[in-house]
Amino acid sequence: MEQLIKTFEPEFHKNYLLYVLNKKLPSSQNSMDTNRSVLMYFALSGLDILGEIENLPKERKRSIIKWIYSLQIVNKEELVSGFQGSPTLNTRTNKTGNTSYKWSHVANTYACLSSLLILGDDLSRVNKQAILESLETLQLPDGSFKGAKEGVENDMRFVYCAACICYILDDWSAINIERMIEFILNSISYDGGIGQGPELESHCGSTFCAIASLALSNNLDRLTKAQFVALRRWLLFRFDRGFNGRPNKPVDTCYSFWTGGALKILDSYDFIHDQFNAQFVLLTQDRYGGFSKWVNIVPDPMHTCLGLAGLSLMEFDGLEEMNYELMLTKRTFEHLRRVQEKMK
Repeated sequence: MEQLIKTFEPEFHKNYLLYVLNKKLPSSQNSMDTNRSVLMYFALSGLDILGEIENLPKERKRSIIKWIYSLQIVNKEELVSGFQGSPTLNTRTNKTGNTSYKWSHVANTYACLSSLLILGDDLSRVNKQAILESLETLQLPDGSFKGAKEGVENDMRFVYCAACICYILDDWSAINIERMIEFILNSISYDGGIGQGPELESHCGSTFCAIASLALSNNLDRLTKAQFVALRRWLLFRFDRGFNGRPNKPVDTCYSFWTGGALKILDSYDFIHDQFNAQFVLLTQDRYGGFSKWVNIVPDPMHTCLGLAGLSLMEFDGLEEMNYELMLTKRTFEHLRRVQEKMK
């Protein structure tokens, strides 16, 4: 590998992620307060990739696990079970009932389940049946999924979250897999990439979500040879000394995983030149820790986590290997396997 422009500083990133996990939100992330479970997931996942989860004090792990379970909603009448993003909008007036602000959301449910696994929890307190019953109501006739009961979008992001939830809980009975596959195949664009839905612009984020969902449900072979070749070509063309998410857009740290992970699933990652991608990702490394979207931009938890995940795909020393489809480390994935064995 060529001489890198910057030196990778894992200790700085550990400190940044611990700050995100343990301290108050910085003002730049105040708008994320209602989705603290997602920020928590990015922090924990980044620490997991760094191999630092085992260094968290046991009491701190227990307190985080307790907080996550406090977000669990079990409501079989209104079918809104799952996990909230945070308790911020729990008020005196909605304390005894459910409102749109107290309903679960599939992204938060995915984030909370993943975080519990990263922390070594056995998911024994997860109300699996309630989650699956509510998840079933979120699938639309076209095969896509809404994020929550009302007032939200439906697109490929939530298809992926639903697929991850089913995979983690080891139960696909709550969704119509065939309709999900049809939605994914109908979202393949003329250029070979995959959009958030049919006739929408191809995007590497939605492309990853689509092919990861196919892989998780053992349906990657539903892509025809022509679709596979066109998809691989479109993804490889996103490389420009770093990955962009769409044609004619600048390279961005998060696509080191979204695009790189998609290529890994398709067994096509070796066609790109790692050293150029690594140089770009390291250029977005902040001097105090964390990765940003672009060079000289304030870092954030998502790009830090995905930057580390992207470097893991490049087999950087000291970073845990990834299970690409679930966006978890192989260490956590092996724990999931043990948990699933006990579920049977």
